[in-house]
Amino acid sequence: MRDIRVPDTHGDYNETVIPTREEVHFYQVGSFAVGNRLVPKDLRSTQSKRKRFNSLTSGHRACQGCGEALGARYAVDAALAASDNKVIAVNATGCLEVFSTPYPETSWNLPWIHSLFGNAPAVATGVQAALKAKGNTETRVIAQGGDGGTVDIGMGCLSGMFERNDDVLYICYDNQAYMNTGVQRSGATPPTARTATTQPVGPEPGNDWGQGKNMARIAMAHEIPYVATATVADIRDLEYKVTKAMSFHGARYIHVLVPCPLGWGSASNMTVQIARLATQTGLFPVFEAEYGEITSVAKIRQKRPVEDYLKPQKRFAHVFTKSDPSVLEDLQRLADRNIKRYNLIDEEEA
Repeated sequence: MRDIRVPDTHGDYNETVIPTREEVHFYQVGSFAVGNRLVPKDLRSTQSKRKRFNSLTSGHRACQGCGEALGARYAVDAALAASDNKVIAVNATGCLEVFSTPYPETSWNLPWIHSLFGNAPAVATGVQAALKAKGNTETRVIAQGGDGGTVDIGMGCLSGMFERNDDVLYICYDNQAYMNTGVQRSGATPPTARTATTQPVGPEPGNDWGQGKNMARIAMAHEIPYVATATVADIRDLEYKVTKAMSFHGARYIHVLVPCPLGWGSASNMTVQIARLATQTGLFPVFEAEYGEITSVAKIRQKRPVEDYLKPQKRFAHVFTKSDPSVLEDLQRLADRNIKRYNLIDEEEA
């Protein structure tokens, strides 16, 4: 177990024991179900607790199998649990805002503010400053946005939040394109992927190589207190990282991979499996960092070839039909570089 300092209702700090992802092992079967034993109460996830607070409730209009709906519920519920349900959320324009709050309705069960596409970090900073001015040290602030509102449109505001070290946790739900406005390319769209603006035509179909941004590494370059990546495939890891982020004060950033069945052209029942394949291939490294230095990584237990991740997604169909065979080799090299860069596989197991 690992001790993490989490503020209580009086603003004081008590030692709270939180299980890390490595310390709870489940029997894995074909369906990825839990095996023939019950997990002790103190090791159960926030989502499995009977008295958990449901931050994003039923009635929203997310697509079937939406990874963003899963990621947001897991993350915000964990943030609420870590702060005695005293959280204000600021949400950038995007899929998460559109499907959860069709005016005049809302599926959110906490104080929630809709900002513009690119200024969620600035609005969250203002909310935190207002709380501070009122002497409220108990209520915490989180900001949320998709990759478009984070990596592209909101990057300037986010960098400013990092530079000032404002006491805000920013969570990016990365579905790797502007899904809400028609699946256009974003700065987080991977190489060769098909979008409405990167069609699978020409000598190099799909999204160009060498474009885009690695937002988690950019956040690390600001040397803020905490940065992490996660996916909806590992709920315990995501909850652990949100809880740990809430134990810090200052700017924090979590980048969550949330597959989009509509934009990725994948089956709605494969969202969690595809997110898991992204990590097992090395295409999406999962790690955490403090003050610019990586402190832990999620090791790959069974390495998978990139084809296993690409084939279930229609946005990569042209890689196997129209593209030069070397494209697949380049994608594999990209995954292998991540494995080496983040030490995702122990040498003795390689």
